[in-house]
Amino acid sequence: MTAPLRPARPAWRSPRSLLILAGALALSLAASQLGSAVTVPNLPWYDGLAKPSFNPPKLAFPIAWTILYALMAVSLWRVAVIGEGAARRRALTAYAVQFALNVAWSFAFFGAQNPGLGLGVILALLAAIVWTILTFRSIDGLAAGLLHPYLAWVAFATALNASILFLN
Repeated sequence: MTAPLRPARPAWRSPRSLLILAGALALSLAASQLGSAVTVPNLPWYDGLAKPSFNPPKLAFPIAWTILYALMAVSLWRVAVIGEGAARRRALTAYAVQFALNVAWSFAFFGAQNPGLGLGVILALLAAIVWTILTFRSIDGLAAGLLHPYLAWVAFATALNASILFLN
């Protein structure tokens, strides 16, 4: 009787894996830079808006997003290395959709100076993050779990966006 085959452990330190990690980190950095490029010039507009009492201090945003983009990159890396076939394609598609919506929100809210448009984009982003978590979970539970803080922050940002729309 032969022992059951165990799946091979991913070669996390292989050149291919490290290249995927570098790409995931570069993608997160690019999204961060795009968001900053449209947000920073529009901060005077944002400062003039009425905001709810739960609006965090300005310093919270870059700290939170730095951490979240790093978690997103590691999550993407794990799925890209571990995933195979159609499951990986579905997961990467979900990730691409939520990632595009993530960047689009900055352009809608800050670039267009339109909290209503921002709210529409962020609601779609919330749904896309949930979709991404579900598709990632089918490949790697840790990768899915790394996206939970991102989901929580975007849910908070949705409440903030909605409040700003209501107050202005």
